[in-house]
Amino acid sequence: MKKIGITTTVPIEALLAAGHQPVDLNNILVSDPEPGRLINIAERAGFPLNCCSWIKGIYGVCLDSGIKDILCVTGGDCSNTIMLMEVLKLHGLNAFPFTYPTRPDRRAMQTALEELVASLGTTLTAAEEVRHRIQPCRDLALKLDELTWRQNTVSGWENHLWLVSTSDFNGDFQKYSRELKSLLEACSRRQPFPTGETRLAYIGVPAVYARELYPFLEKLGARVVFNEVQRQFAMPEPGDSLAEQYTGYTYPYSLQERLKDIKAEIQRRHVDGVIHYVQAFCHRGIGDIVFRDAIDLPLLTLEGNADFFLNAHVKTRIEAFLDMIQRRQKITKKYPANLLSLAGELSEGEH
Repeated sequence: MKKIGITTTVPIEALLAAGHQPVDLNNILVSDPEPGRLINIAERAGFPLNCCSWIKGIYGVCLDSGIKDILCVTGGDCSNTIMLMEVLKLHGLNAFPFTYPTRPDRRAMQTALEELVASLGTTLTAAEEVRHRIQPCRDLALKLDELTWRQNTVSGWENHLWLVSTSDFNGDFQKYSRELKSLLEACSRRQPFPTGETRLAYIGVPAVYARELYPFLEKLGARVVFNEVQRQFAMPEPGDSLAEQYTGYTYPYSLQERLKDIKAEIQRRHVDGVIHYVQAFCHRGIGDIVFRDAIDLPLLTLEGNADFFLNAHVKTRIEAFLDMIQRRQKITKKYPANLLSLAGELSEGEH
């Protein structure tokens, strides 16, 4: 199959129906032994230092990997992708756009899908057939997600890795399915994680230092039981058609659409605190204001750029955040909720 790079999650069913092998360029970047060299390729080509490292890294991957066709999401993800596409064209690559509708509307999504399949030389009927073929893979990924928070037998890193991989199923959805089935069987034999651990939600795009972040949290007695965007990659609301599936996919749309999902899952999974990751120089970082106003839980905002490891400053902030939550948990456990409420009322009365 002819490889086609993707800059974020897209309707891969259309790509597979057209005989292409989708390759998530982000996953290539973070799995490279030296991701910094891919960013350097972009900076030597003239990309500014204050440009997002994901964009620069994707550019470096395109030139380094030999992938000639790139589907660039120019609406519903990153506005910098518009200029990235132009620079890729300058190098003779076949970079072409896909735009999500501005709001989750099934008819608008249907139109976007029709334009996509036409540009790829296939049909929606063929893409729908592929949707049915790969749905079992998505079901397995969502089963892993359920084991993470309900049975507590899956680590936050495993949850992240397998859910984020549903953007392209690592280039082979049948192999992905076999390997994930084996993992699920192993998970069924595991002892659950300790009940006293701190349960965290992770919202925002996957972190550049994800490989170190999740084990570090677990070392400190915490575990991520909800990975927001990664879970969305697995399409938790598949609907009855591709148009419904990608309308239910929250990431490309407004923060209010994302918050409906986030707040419901935080409550369902009994989350104690939230980590919001923002990428340096990304417009989505402004959304932290909205999240802090809407989420009534301790929230730690972490930022990353080209640092593919946890530095001392980030570690210290995480330690202080978890220490605050764990102290709060001890107080709540020691004193019944009605006494805490009464203490709060008396304190207000004094003023």
